[in-house]
Amino acid sequence: MNPLRRKRLLIILAVLGGVGLALTLALSALKENINLFYTPSQIANGQAPLGTRIRAGGMVEKGSLQRSTDSLDVRFVVTDFNKSVTIAYRGILPDLFREGQGIVALGKLDAQGVVVADEVLAKHDEKYMPPEVSKALRESGQATPAPASMPARQADR
Repeated sequence: MNPLRRKRLLIILAVLGGVGLALTLALSALKENINLFYTPSQIANGQAPLGTRIRAGGMVEKGSLQRSTDSLDVRFVVTDFNKSVTIAYRGILPDLFREGQGIVALGKLDAQGVVVADEVLAKHDEKYMPPEVSKALRESGQATPAPASMPARQADR
């Protein structure tokens, strides 16, 4: 083989190898940082992966909040009005966290079907609903509940 061709071939192979390595590293980093959203129905039906970081969201069931007396451990149930899933969290809940409100919890699903959350996000005002939660509630046939302080909207004439 001609020395010039050989040199070009080695350069092309080195560039392709470098691009392949960079692409592999980028894709593996993205794969680790993807948090897919699952509804309580999807989690209860076994569609959510065990031990993988996920986002679970829905409405906090009234009367389901259980706080530990000697630690920051909290357990509550989230529903999409079809099925429910228990969320376990250790930490201080957001100020806007309430029963009957929409939340999104980030954590891992354990073998017992409990989402062990390391972060809980609550909606920031009475008009806002996390998009994933709102969509899941619409798909389950439940309308997004209007806050008690706000009258229902009348249809446009």
